[in-house]
Amino acid sequence: MLATLIDTLTRWCAPWQAFYADSRLTEIAVTSVHVVAMLLGGGFAVAADRLTLRTTRRETADRMAMLEELQSVHRPVKIGLAALFASGVALAASDVETFSASPAFLVKLALVALLSVNGLVMLRAERLLRRDPTDARWGTLRRVSWFSLMLWISTAVVGVVLVNAA
Repeated sequence: MLATLIDTLTRWCAPWQAFYADSRLTEIAVTSVHVVAMLLGGGFAVAADRLTLRTTRRETADRMAMLEELQSVHRPVKIGLAALFASGVALAASDVETFSASPAFLVKLALVALLSVNGLVMLRAERLLRRDPTDARWGTLRRVSWFSLMLWISTAVVGVVLVNAA
């Protein structure tokens, strides 16, 4: 069944694969969007995680101000994730057979899914903190920020492995 799915995807993506293979400019553009999305989306997220980790042990007023700053960071991170996903799909569609057989590709997909889930958990933790800023909830936000840092770093590393092993 998996082989049939891969064959079907390969057929559907054949026009894109041919276009991508024949256009160096397209390859450069798609790869650039992918790297820039990782840099900007991930960069904003990592900077916000750092701010969170530095601020969650400070006074309540500092913590609440940090929550407002975090809210302003979500939009560029979401845009980065959307561009990362779209360009990742375009890259994977350029060679379905190679990517579908790559363990690194599957790991990267799992990491991106975890990043998305972690982002939702972070949004929920922030929403709860605005209503009830207890120490336990600040601890949750710290843990989610540490996990976010690990996921962004892991995603970057696995991306490098994928490029060099595919």
